Amino acid sequence: MYVCLCKGLTESDVRAAGRQGFLTTRQIVAEFGLRDNGCCGRCAKNIHELVSLAKSQLETTCQNPVRS
Repeated sequence: MYVCLCKGLTESDVRAAGRQGFLTTRQIVAEFGLRDNGCCGRCAKNIHELVSLAKSQLETTCQNPVRS
């Protein structure tokens, strides 16, 4: 599902950012340019949900380590 239409940002993008360690509001905003010109800012109003989504992905990754 899209979470930012201006930037074409999807839940999958946010989860991927979480796996890469982007886990704070400031990091998510900076990574995806949510305060840049051309972004309406509606997604920034829901930034806490985006951060929670990113963090949940990291927690899932840590709980299920890849075995070789």
